[in-house]
Amino acid sequence: MARRGGRVHVVTNRRRGASGKEYVTHLLRRTYREGGKVRNETVGNLSHLPEELVELVRRSLAGERFLVSVDAFEVERSLPHGHVAAVLGIARRLDLARLLERQPSPERARVLAMVVQQLLRPGSKLACTRALGQSTLAGELAVEDVDADELYAALDWLGERQERIERRLARRHLGEGAHVLYDVSSSYFEGRTCPLLALGYSRDGRRGTPQIVYGLLADREGRPLAIEVFPGGVHDDKTLPAQVEKLRARFGLGALVVIVDRGMATKANLETLAAAPGIGWITALKAPQVKKLVKEGSLQLSLFDQQNLGEIASADYPGERLVVCRNPLVAAERARKRDDLLQATEAALAPIKQRVDAGSLVGATKIALAVGQVINKRKVKKHFELAIADGRFEYRRKHAQIDQEAALDGFYVLRTNLAEQTLTAPDVVRSYKQLAHAERAFRTLKGPELEIRPIRHRREDRVRAHAFLCLLAYYLEWHLRHAWAPLLFQDERPPLAHDPVAKAERSPAAKGKASTQKTAEGDTCHSFTSLLSELTLIVRDTNRIPQTGAGFTKTTRANPLQTRALELAGVNPTRL
Repeated sequence: MARRGGRVHVVTNRRRGASGKEYVTHLLRRTYREGGKVRNETVGNLSHLPEELVELVRRSLAGERFLVSVDAFEVERSLPHGHVAAVLGIARRLDLARLLERQPSPERARVLAMVVQQLLRPGSKLACTRALGQSTLAGELAVEDVDADELYAALDWLGERQERIERRLARRHLGEGAHVLYDVSSSYFEGRTCPLLALGYSRDGRRGTPQIVYGLLADREGRPLAIEVFPGGVHDDKTLPAQVEKLRARFGLGALVVIVDRGMATKANLETLAAAPGIGWITALKAPQVKKLVKEGSLQLSLFDQQNLGEIASADYPGERLVVCRNPLVAAERARKRDDLLQATEAALAPIKQRVDAGSLVGATKIALAVGQVINKRKVKKHFELAIADGRFEYRRKHAQIDQEAALDGFYVLRTNLAEQTLTAPDVVRSYKQLAHAERAFRTLKGPELEIRPIRHRREDRVRAHAFLCLLAYYLEWHLRHAWAPLLFQDERPPLAHDPVAKAERSPAAKGKASTQKTAEGDTCHSFTSLLSELTLIVRDTNRIPQTGAGFTKTTRANPLQTRALELAGVNPTRL
């Protein structure tokens, strides 16, 4: 028989038997013309093959081309994407780009990239140029080819607009009569050329290292609004007048309440605040001032045996309210620490006395030198009475003085110029405790989350712009942390304590998360940084088909926890 040519195809026939059972056959057929008529020829029976293989034959005969799966495409690059999507999601929700500048520009995109990168993985501007390409951030913001000089120029651009951006933040979060937190910190500096550098009180434990000082303004919830950098030798209280001027002149606030730490409550500063109409303030007395109140009889400690909150008056503070608080838990902790320090100091003095008694340490001068090396190591020298002479060394505690100090354990006195009709005594205490938000901001700025230090810039304007960039990164972190509160160990709804002096208590839900390590939905509870790391597991792959050169991208499907985190940040997980 002559061999026939022509293309073959798959034909599927279906029929039902008498019992209702369906019979399916897959035949491989060729259609040809013979004698002017179209005829069909069955070449083979494919019915014994699996359905998916029959479909593959059908499509292959129809002209589709198939490759072995392992050779079908190559993964050109895999970039972490989930954490970028989350941070950009919260940035878009906050309209951060328009906060920087109304109109799009290359500088705006680069600044936004630096702000987000500072939150994702902080580092120098040179390191930023590399880190941007190690996630999808560069592609998302179209800054793929940016170099260090362009980032420095964008930083200069940001510094020029700092005042304008801070005004927008203030309009967004502050209104007339708002409570504003202000606190100061410092950071050490690597280098010697910046004009802002000076020696001063180091909060980093780097004595003898040049530093800068910076003051932070925040709203009552701790949301950062403005930052200002001062020379490293400036005392805390000298920074306050500039902030008052900023609040009034730049932000246009006629009435507000400034809450500051006791270190800034100098006579000159309070007079400055008093001279500004519409400004109220809340601060605290220093320990010597509290002792003076007790000595002159204005503060009678026995009145607080049965209560922990009360108001007193003193002629030394005319026109002010003094709110006295006593926390028994703080009192017990201070007593314990004091006793531990006293015992540790006595343990260090005992060997010196043994040497003197044994005659191996003689001479008043040598004895005094040995004692001087240990007596004030723990800052309790004032509580010891020493007797040093040739061949003699004695020490004993000043019990009367210790008892006098212990009587004030747990006491603190707040002062304010606000009338009781404006703010009750319990609310004065609650307002002052809000300063803890500012302290947390400094811990985050200095910590591994944002790393404001080490400061790698030398020009004064760039140091200021770097501090402001870190503030904007904290602004993002603050909002993202609050959005993610259901997934974090963070307390979603801290209860309002009936007793403002008592130690703050976490809500039952927060205690449950801490004890079970699970969220209310049963997911693993995370810290902020570990949740960011979890999102890095969502990867965007760039793939290439070698035979055709065509390419496509594919993003990891989010698991339930990642889906929840993205949704809370305002991102649709199906559109990654």
